[in-house]
Amino acid sequence: MKAVHYEKPFEVGVREIPVPQIEHPDDVIIKVTTAAICGSDLHMYPGRTAAESGLVFGHENMGIVTSTGGGVTLLKPGDRIVLPFNVADGRCQNCEEGRTAFCSGVNPGFAGGAYGYIAMGPYKGSQAQYLRVPFADFNALKLPPGNEYGTSFALLADIFPTGWHGLELSGFKPGESVAVFGAGPVGLMAAYSAHLRGAARIFVVDRVPERLEAMKKIPGAVGVDFSKGDVVEMIIKENGGMVDRSVDAVGYQAHGGKEGEGEVPNVVLEQCIMVTRATGGIGVPGLYVPSDPEAVDERSKKGVMAISFGKLFEKILRQQGLSLGTGQCNVKKYNRYLRDMIISGKADPSFVVSHEIGIDDAPIAYENFDKRVEGYTKVLIHPNGAV
Repeated sequence: MKAVHYEKPFEVGVREIPVPQIEHPDDVIIKVTTAAICGSDLHMYPGRTAAESGLVFGHENMGIVTSTGGGVTLLKPGDRIVLPFNVADGRCQNCEEGRTAFCSGVNPGFAGGAYGYIAMGPYKGSQAQYLRVPFADFNALKLPPGNEYGTSFALLADIFPTGWHGLELSGFKPGESVAVFGAGPVGLMAAYSAHLRGAARIFVVDRVPERLEAMKKIPGAVGVDFSKGDVVEMIIKENGGMVDRSVDAVGYQAHGGKEGEGEVPNVVLEQCIMVTRATGGIGVPGLYVPSDPEAVDERSKKGVMAISFGKLFEKILRQQGLSLGTGQCNVKKYNRYLRDMIISGKADPSFVVSHEIGIDDAPIAYENFDKRVEGYTKVLIHPNGAV
């Protein structure tokens, strides 16, 4: 079968690899109808991680069950399913508490597993024609048969729940104002979630024209181009004061706003602290890593960065509690409800998708998505042809 292989920094290829087989009674095999290129894949693409040649990318997975292991009781061949990017066994303490992103049973020595990602276990990715799904009864979310809502359902694997999760981490309540930093797919989903949940004001911060254009599809959202000035001052002026909540959907590869300024890993965390009112909240679904050998300074290479902890402390103790929440999304906590919102017509996150391609076009899509050119905001891959 065909699969997207990581070859070397800034290069992926499409190669033939063996079709996966049932390895455990709890497995199923799916024929992948839709996978996606995620911003998280772009952290590996330029060689910023320990990813080795041959890694099959892809953690946003949707498809049709083709075969099942002897222990599978809830799924059958022909079922249409979407899978959380988290691989979880449903049996450990963290899973029992609903924290499936931190399963202790699927990736020895680490809390959490995922498909097609460095250090997240032995699970091959879904940018391939077929995929082995472990612990399938627990992980799979059934979808209505047919092709309806296919684009929106594909986003249930990661970015729609993760955007919702970012807002949840901030402690958001209906009627509040929120600033979302980063108009990539997760940032757009966080802003869209704020709209769905009744935000009074939504600010979306970026500098890429195509992303700021995509943001306009979210009713009531206001774009803020951080290359035009001090983003904190601009938001406070437009809002008439600090916002109630902020979301960092950028992570450790954040860039400064001055002309010619490169990566400034701590800049978005700083801006969130400064723009969020005392007793408000900050949600951080953006990725931060414990080590980054290619970082701009020695601290950042070790996953250490300076933030204005004194200001954070001031807003916590003097005003009774600015909060900061972070961590990977427990997709199963949200995906069933978001699925039903899509089916009922209450939500349609498909506006974030800019391109749908066949698997052979993946290498050029990675290149364009990484460069943020030609309007690439979210790319779906159909490994077995258009659906």
